[in-house]
Order: sequence, then structure tokens, then C-alpha cells
Amino acid sequence: MKRVLVIGSGGQIGSELVPYLRKKYGKENVIATGRRTKLTDVVLEGGPCIYLDALNQESLKKVIYENQIEHVYHMASILSATGEKMPQTAWDINMNGLINVLEVSRRYGVERVIWPSSIAAFGPTTPQENAPNETILQPTTMYGITKVAGELLAEYYYKKYGLLTLSMRLPGIISSETQPGGGTTDYAVEIFYEAIKNKKYTCFLKEDTKLPMMYQPDCLKCHIDLAEKDESKFKRHVYNVTGMSFTAGELAAEIKKHIPEFTIGYKPDFRQEIADSWPKSLDDSLARKEWGWNPKYDLAAMTKDMLDKLSKRL
Repeated sequence: MKRVLVIGSGGQIGSELVPYLRKKYGKENVIATGRRTKLTDVVLEGGPCIYLDALNQESLKKVIYENQIEHVYHMASILSATGEKMPQTAWDINMNGLINVLEVSRRYGVERVIWPSSIAAFGPTTPQENAPNETILQPTTMYGITKVAGELLAEYYYKKYGLLTLSMRLPGIISSETQPGGGTTDYAVEIFYEAIKNKKYTCFLKEDTKLPMMYQPDCLKCHIDLAEKDESKFKRHVYNVTGMSFTAGELAAEIKKHIPEFTIGYKPDFRQEIADSWPKSLDDSLARKEWGWNPKYDLAAMTKDMLDKLSKRL
């Protein structure tokens, strides 16, 4: 059983990744960290939890050393939309937190660091359709800038120190369990809540805005794959991964198949410019070929599962 540390356990991915890992490795072997006010009851009650600020390297050393951590999932990050409101904070948390994690991990013998990158690493000069794994990276947001710098930094730690760092460029993540937290693709989660509760939604992106997306169960599996696949399978340290691509209008139309009275309006805000700078779809063929990436959910399957789960809960 691996000894695992999840940094940023209160986020959209971290709050579901922690119980997922505890089922796999045993609850005592997965240490959840984050701000106490952000951690869900499922995370707090399911196993060991520690308050940890990744910007405090001494605290990070103590946690990793005392718990004999072998795998680190570094999930703490300021996302795209929030990052544009406070870019200096985004740089501080996203970059200084990451270098602390990498430095402490290599000093204390951590085997793997899993750190998610993002489609935000791309920019308007990246091919818009089927953006390749190896392509130009010129983001226009602070979040994207930190992701490009983070990819380079993680690669540096592998080449210089042999610390196995693995990253996936995640698209928008859609979850039935946790609300989003300041991203440009948040509409793809909000729309389900509003469709069920109010039968209407006003989208902050245009109807024809197409973006890559992934359903949370596939996202969690992706993290586990990077942690458990044999090191020899990885020919690089950053991979495009995706589940589906759709426009806001296509998602609304799919929801209407289940809720015919649902209506949607469009009122683009500052997030539209961010979305326009990202690719409409990703080429993840290298991840599929090299380590067997194979998502389960498409738009229809994801929509049905989201509505089924949220309807029962709401």
C-alpha cells in the first residue's frame, strides 16, 4: 500500500480524489491536506487530515517526512477566472507552492509527484482543433502562464534530480459531487444545478463556444493511471487528455432531451475572452498510445449520469 499525500483536498478534484484513493489504498494511508474550512465532511471523516499551507516549506517537510509519503498529488491552485482577478496571488500559490512540493519531494525520497496542468497552457496561437501534445504554448492568462512554467519546472526536476513528475493537461472538469471553484468552464457544472432547480440558466459564454471537457470519474481514473502505470510507459512527462468537446448550446440541447422545459440564455462576460484563447478540442493520441488512456464518458453518457445523480440529491 502506498503512502499518499493530497495537497489541496478541498478543491473540485481533490475532494473526490481523496475518498477515491482511500478506497484503493486504505484510509490510513491517504493524508488529506488543505484549509479546514474547505474540506468536506467526507474528506474530514474518512481518514487523516492535516492543515497544510504549501507555501510553508517547513510544514511541508514535516508532513512528508513524518508520514513517509511515497506519492504526492499536488492539486492546490488558483484557477483561470479567479487568477485574472488576483494574478499576483495566482502566481504565488501556483508557482511557489509547486516548487516547494518538488523540492521537498526530491529531498525526502518521494517516488512520484502527480501535478495537473491544464488546457490553459495553450493560447490563441495553438491549433484550435485537435491541439497536439507538442505545440506552441503562449497563454494569455496568469493561470495559463503558471501552468506552462510549472510544466517546465517539473520537467527540470526530473532531468536534474530524477524526481518522477507526471502531469496531464486537463480540460474542463464536470462533477456531480462538488461545485466548481473559479474556472472558465464552470458553466458546464452550474447549468445542471440550474436546470434541475429552476429549469433555466444564463450562460456566461456564447452559445457556440466549444471547449474540451471531461467527466469527473474519468478524471479520477486518469490520476490513478499516472500514479500506477509502469514508469517505462511514459515517454514524456506532460500529456494531453480529454473526454469530449462540445459547445454550450450542444450541452443545453442534450439537457433538454431529459428536461424538455429547460431554457437557456447567453450573457458572455470576461470569461469569454479566456475561453476564446483555448483550443476547441485536444489530440490525446499519445496518452492513449503510450499508457492506455481511455475515457468512458461522452456527452450523452455524462449528461444522463449528472442529471440522475443530481436529481436524487437536490
